[in-house]
Amino acid sequence: MGESGTGTDEEARPEPVLLTKPAEGTPAVVESFEALKEASDALAVGHGPVAVDTERASGYRYSQRAYLVQVRREGAGTVLVDPVALNDRIDPFIDALSDTEWVLHAASQDLPCLAELGLRPRRLFDTELAGRLAGFERVALGTLVELLLGYRLEKGHGAADWSRRPLPQDWLDYAALDVELLVPLRNVLEHELASQGKLEWALEEFEALRVAPPPPPRAEPWRRTSGIHRVRTPRGLAAVRSIWETRDSLARQRDIAPGRVLPDSSIVQAAIAAPDDEVGLLQLPVFRGRSQRRIADTWVRALREAARLPKSELPDPSPPHDGPPPPNRWADRDPAAAARLSAVRASLATIAEENRLPIENLLQPDLVRRTCWRPPELLSAGSVADALRAGGAREWQISLTVDALSTALNGTG
Repeated sequence: MGESGTGTDEEARPEPVLLTKPAEGTPAVVESFEALKEASDALAVGHGPVAVDTERASGYRYSQRAYLVQVRREGAGTVLVDPVALNDRIDPFIDALSDTEWVLHAASQDLPCLAELGLRPRRLFDTELAGRLAGFERVALGTLVELLLGYRLEKGHGAADWSRRPLPQDWLDYAALDVELLVPLRNVLEHELASQGKLEWALEEFEALRVAPPPPPRAEPWRRTSGIHRVRTPRGLAAVRSIWETRDSLARQRDIAPGRVLPDSSIVQAAIAAPDDEVGLLQLPVFRGRSQRRIADTWVRALREAARLPKSELPDPSPPHDGPPPPNRWADRDPAAAARLSAVRASLATIAEENRLPIENLLQPDLVRRTCWRPPELLSAGSVADALRAGGAREWQISLTVDALSTALNGTG
């Protein structure tokens, strides 16, 4: 796939203009109800779509809440809202944005914390997703702004601790710049999608993203502990689970990111070493530190609880899951399914290349695997379409892929 749908010669492109501050300056943060009402009134009488972004403190806090909400609209300018200072009481703000199209970049990252505040879009345009569908290989906000608008955004604070107060001025400049050019970028991408005949596809994707329910909680989230593959025994896995759950409880109580309470690597080390007491635990790296020594008894108690479990309550080293096995095992488990997957992937790769789409946006890889592992009993186009639809595929995706999938599945069935 090419870098751009516009066919711009990269060598002929002028040097991008560096933006370090918004053109109209960075507004003061809205921290009072009176200021919120004034800003909301201005937004309500503005025109056109509203650029929306949030700043969280994911690497520092347990919660994924928004610590700053940034919006920008023609006729109103940029507004920076501190929902913490307002105790999340932002009703005028909600009303002002209720009947507008929202423009976000990578909307799935921001929509959950916006919904916690009562902010839910009625219409959505996602510039990252639009960039993918338009055939751009790199779709970071800064990259698209530079490529399509000729500006370079000052970056560097996205992973900062946005729960900090007061927020430094350069952080606020950064936050305001994130919405400065979102609407112009949206307009260029909409034109590009329309010229490629993909605008209706994008609108389907945006709506699916807008109404998507939150993902269900993981059944055993502790199994995602980094390095857990080094733990070989059920008793060791029980220790990982016990320490992980203890850490999670502490992190939630303190509103601290779990990795700042105790790194994953230390959970794994403790599970493998299985020390009997604090003396043994404090021999391990990290646990020697002052902050860990203060709560060493907490970790020892978690280890002892795991050590006392009867065998019947130990975790299964290979837990069952509802999906197909990893594709690298298909040839041994079900050669016919492996052949189906190979044929379907080849067909999808051709369609994706012809339409200048990432293959994962053409059809979700998990849906492809599930369809190939357990295909519909009748391999007609109608049955395959029904299976794709039941798996969450959009109509544009089904229209593009159903015939090729039916042929590939029939040819290897």
